[in-house]
Amino acid sequence: MKSILAALGLLFLFVSCTTNHEVDLIVYNARVYTVDSAFTIAEAFAIRGGVFVEVGSSERLLQRYEAKETIDAQGAAIYPGFYDSHTHFLDFAASLDMTNLYGAASFDDVLQRLQAHHKAYPDRPWLVGAGWDQERWGDEPFTVRDSLDKYFPDIPVYLSRVDYQAASVNSKALEIAGIDTAFYVEGGLILTDSVGRLSGVLMDNAMSLVREHIPEVSDDQELRALTKAEQLLFSVGLTSIVDAGMNERDLEFLRNLYTSKKLNIRNYAMIEDNLRTVRRMIRSGYYDDGRLSIRSVKLTADGLLRTRSASLLAPYSDDSTTRGFLLQTPAELERTIKEIAATNFQLSTRAVGDSAARLILDLYGKYLGQNNTRRWRIEHAQVVNEFDFEKFDRFRVFPSLQPAHATSDMHWVRNRIGEERLHNAYALKRLADNYGMVAIGSGLPGENFNPINSFHAAVTRVDANGLPEGGFEIKNALTRREALMGMTIWAAQACFQETRRGNIQRGKDADFVILSQDIMTIPDGELPSVAVLRTVINGETVYQKKM
Repeated sequence: MKSILAALGLLFLFVSCTTNHEVDLIVYNARVYTVDSAFTIAEAFAIRGGVFVEVGSSERLLQRYEAKETIDAQGAAIYPGFYDSHTHFLDFAASLDMTNLYGAASFDDVLQRLQAHHKAYPDRPWLVGAGWDQERWGDEPFTVRDSLDKYFPDIPVYLSRVDYQAASVNSKALEIAGIDTAFYVEGGLILTDSVGRLSGVLMDNAMSLVREHIPEVSDDQELRALTKAEQLLFSVGLTSIVDAGMNERDLEFLRNLYTSKKLNIRNYAMIEDNLRTVRRMIRSGYYDDGRLSIRSVKLTADGLLRTRSASLLAPYSDDSTTRGFLLQTPAELERTIKEIAATNFQLSTRAVGDSAARLILDLYGKYLGQNNTRRWRIEHAQVVNEFDFEKFDRFRVFPSLQPAHATSDMHWVRNRIGEERLHNAYALKRLADNYGMVAIGSGLPGENFNPINSFHAAVTRVDANGLPEGGFEIKNALTRREALMGMTIWAAQACFQETRRGNIQRGKDADFVILSQDIMTIPDGELPSVAVLRTVINGETVYQKKM
């Protein structure tokens, strides 16, 4: 009897090992960076129903499974789908239909681009552009309002700065908005020239005074723009993004698009810090349909270093008259933080300067205490005081940074904040070491949205031209492993999604990207030239490079 049972057992084992199970897709002959807890490198994986069902060797998976489709990766490197931890997706989509001012070398260049755009679209009621950056123009003398008026006296003009924290406008736009003098705006500035005239530059909260008068586009136009934007993100390997602050109308619009399956990119959308909106959304509870997730509130504490509106503990090194400013009063910030702390929603706060970072860290600590599990975030954290780094660990505050900001700002930031503060600026490595991880994003549309650009900046601290030699504050560079985790599994953890995505592992969403070169092994100088060959979400190809 024992021999019969043993024979039956062997027969069962043989049948179970040789039976081919049907799957949708097998990808094999690859170098698969799973980014699991052991950072395992595999050869192949199988997908069924939009999830990974097994990861292992090519031989085993091809023998074990019968696939509807197979992909021979021909030795290519494969990674979990890239996750951008800080974007403004709707702004990015809208910018695609505006005058493109990114990279403009001078204000004359801006004017030439505007004239060409206006000639191409003469019937548009407003001339809208985005991407100008005066830091590129050196000491070139120009007057914003007068120059715009000279070429565009009859059409209102609204031009967003590269970081969307300042805008240039002409007299027609000021007239429509009813702005004829520089009055006080809480958390914003209406700039004047040397003789007290409105200069045409609006900063932070003052921008909305004009922006609210720009006619809204139709839902169909917005959908077309979002679809185009989504395809651009797929083309660089992004499968998930964080949408850092959206109003109620935009959230509802997105929800309808995802419900009707008109968008595919996974979106962790944050609610903007309008308390009425926040309260209504919180009463509805979390929303998650697998593609769109709403469970976080975005709070904005201060402005940016570029515009000297980031709130610093000491005056700016190149302007001793200002320390920047908060966009809300400390009491208003505390009221929101206290209210969100009483819910189960996450809070993510933009704090760029060291004064804003200290205030937010201390308020988080006051209402959450030590060793909490809430995963509240600070976005940007570009300057942190020496005595505040340890609070990221003590109060368990998740740092969310954009590595490319360091290599974009390095040409001017030393003058702005001085040598001493510079050592604690864009401190990716130190923040990652303090908290144990860091979420990496681009800040699009203000920066290059290619995650390889963020990866390159994080590990080399140089720009696309390889400058500066030796890297900018190189001690704060991440290892390649840390950088990859920062835009995959750590980014997912910052959004409470690590059980569903962020690595290539059995049971996880089948999101992955195939690259032309292995970013974990190629020389630093080759990183900017890496291309995406294929982007896959839920086991379905959403982008494939034309060969």
